[in-house]
Amino acid sequence: MAEKAKMNEYSVRLAVAACFLAASLGILPASFGAQQKAPPALLSRISPQAQKLLDRTLQALGGTAFLQYKSLFTTGHVFAFSNGQPAGYFPFKSTFEPPDNRRFSYGKGKPVILINTANHAWELDRLGRMHQNPEQVRNWKIANRYSMDNLLRYRIHEPGVLILTGDMDFIDNQPVDTIDIIDSRNVHVKLYLHRSTHLPVRITYRVQNPVTKEWEDYADDYSSYQAFQGVTTPMQITRYMDDERIGELFRSTARYNQTIPPNYFEPSR
Repeated sequence: MAEKAKMNEYSVRLAVAACFLAASLGILPASFGAQQKAPPALLSRISPQAQKLLDRTLQALGGTAFLQYKSLFTTGHVFAFSNGQPAGYFPFKSTFEPPDNRRFSYGKGKPVILINTANHAWELDRLGRMHQNPEQVRNWKIANRYSMDNLLRYRIHEPGVLILTGDMDFIDNQPVDTIDIIDSRNVHVKLYLHRSTHLPVRITYRVQNPVTKEWEDYADDYSSYQAFQGVTTPMQITRYMDDERIGELFRSTARYNQTIPPNYFEPSR
């Protein structure tokens, strides 16, 4: 069952790119004084051209409506893939409360429910409740951290981030502008923006697997945008790992700022 949940979890592994090392901070040894000197605060840096591109993108996504929404409820169907081939097709319901809470159910009849918060991760199915395995948890944390919404709402504002413009490129024959983001964890994220609509087309990055020590390249493609309550929302999200498609999400509905019941992100609900 854990293997099935792992295969079908829609937010499994996404995005691509390269890793950059930032300068480490030095701390004066205690012998230099009675009180140890605190490290200097990390300063974020963004080029003027990158700021202009980001401003256009945020406006295209809905401006304040995108930046300040409190919850997102979506329904649709999710495809899972194995070795690049379709391995399952399931209806889903998802509730997301930025930045870390989500409740995702998939399947017909008695669905499997995945609940994740900043500190907890459960899986509920017809056999009962269990903790998600470490690989499931890691996959969700990676996918969630570099999702389009969290990247543009939170990651770009973290202390120490560096944001620069890249080159013009093409994604599926669409001209795009690129932005290079070195986040607070020294991960290089590349954001691809459609030159006409300014909407995100792709996000890529690379992270190291803590167990195998191998580098994993992720990509997340966004398309079929529609407007809901003032927020321009991608209705199709395709995820890749090491150039292999591992999941595809098709949203049919999206609703923002619905009231979430108390304890909704607890397994007792």
